[in-house]
Amino acid sequence: MPRILIVDDDPEIRETMASLIRRQKMEYDAVTDVAETRDRIKTETYDVVLLDVRLPDGNGLDLLPELKQLPNAPEVVILTGRGDPDGAELAIQGGVWDYLVKPCSIKQISLSLNRALKYHSQKEKGGDLKALDLSGVVGQSPAIRTCFDTVAQAASTDSSLLITGETGSGKELFARTVHANSRRADKPFVVVDCASLTDTLVESTLFGHKKGSFTGAVADRTGLIELADTGVLFLDEVGELPLTIQKSLLRVLQERRFRPVGATREVTSDFRLISATNRDLDAMVESGEFRSDLLYRLKTIPLHIPPLRERKEDIKPLDMHFVNRLCDRYGVPLKGIGADFFEILHAYDWPGNVRELANILEQAFVASDRDKTLYAMHLPPALRIKVTKAQIMTAQSGIEDSAPEHEGAPAIPSGMTRAAPALNGPLPTFKDFKADAEAAYLERLAAEAGGDVPLMLEHSGLSRSHLYALLKKYSIDV
Repeated sequence: MPRILIVDDDPEIRETMASLIRRQKMEYDAVTDVAETRDRIKTETYDVVLLDVRLPDGNGLDLLPELKQLPNAPEVVILTGRGDPDGAELAIQGGVWDYLVKPCSIKQISLSLNRALKYHSQKEKGGDLKALDLSGVVGQSPAIRTCFDTVAQAASTDSSLLITGETGSGKELFARTVHANSRRADKPFVVVDCASLTDTLVESTLFGHKKGSFTGAVADRTGLIELADTGVLFLDEVGELPLTIQKSLLRVLQERRFRPVGATREVTSDFRLISATNRDLDAMVESGEFRSDLLYRLKTIPLHIPPLRERKEDIKPLDMHFVNRLCDRYGVPLKGIGADFFEILHAYDWPGNVRELANILEQAFVASDRDKTLYAMHLPPALRIKVTKAQIMTAQSGIEDSAPEHEGAPAIPSGMTRAAPALNGPLPTFKDFKADAEAAYLERLAAEAGGDVPLMLEHSGLSRSHLYALLKKYSIDV
């Protein structure tokens, strides 16, 4: 018998939902806040969770990663009294089944609930999924686990996959992981570096050419698309493809046929396409730099790799992975890692993402020489200086913001309720200091922007998803 969990602090809503579920002869539990929900899902299993967003002790959306990680994870139907377009975006990205805004009809709720139950039942009957081979992919954060779900989905099909993410975030690693788990795993994985292709050689490189077809063509050459036959063609930095070749590539994707330069007959190639880019292709389409019809072909399955600064829970396991690998490579005993080492790495924003982290760890490894433990002193001075300066600036800002106002001094916005931490009292833990500083910054940001999210994004330099994650973390309304 299906089991439903109702999460809502409004007793009338809870009773209405309970009445609906009882009429359908299903079991249910009802809770009122985030803490009670966490306690309940530790011991009970549910098919569907009816989840409110604004709860007495936090935001219901914060529960989505935890619900997603449960064995036989329940489907989630959001039922909120305050519709929020950006909140809806975050919810759908978090994998919710439906997003309903109160007041909505009982019929609409019942329809959504029953569809979610049907989907959940079919998913259960689908049997156990093949275990993913995640060799070399390290991470345990909710954000990266969501990526693993997409990897599993992409590996089970031959559909085109578009991987997006900042430089150094691991796009090619994820592309190879999808390939390794697909039915084409033992076939070629051909990489095309689109950023290095010149207008004059791009067609010859992709499609190949016949001897004598142009000056310098002293022999036949097989193109990369033909080499990828039966395997994967990986277009790295696809956003760098010249417009002149985008139309030709579109036809190849549609027909899987092309003509080498100078040839009279077409060649076929049965390849699976995976593309990657650190650019915003939607924005490029709007500016005329990228063809919209090609973009549609590329992103049948989209996979976004979040930057390392948005999944700092992964820094520690990544550290241990890279350090252990370095110890193995150089044939030295495994090194320990000091707490101060982790603290510095967590305080840094990692603009170069995982690639930069790997490079920094190798520098620290070399600097440690025969030491058995890595400490903060082994990290590159430039990195330690950046982190220390940022901490000092945050502390000074906190002292200025918390100082009494005087004539000519800037006033603290009235909407700000928390002062940034100062260092003239008992020294807090680094974690507490950082949390207080972040909360103070966000409240002042919200006050000065008047709750205008686009303005907050412009002033802070944060991505939309990162800003909303922080606002939820500190329960700041805008």
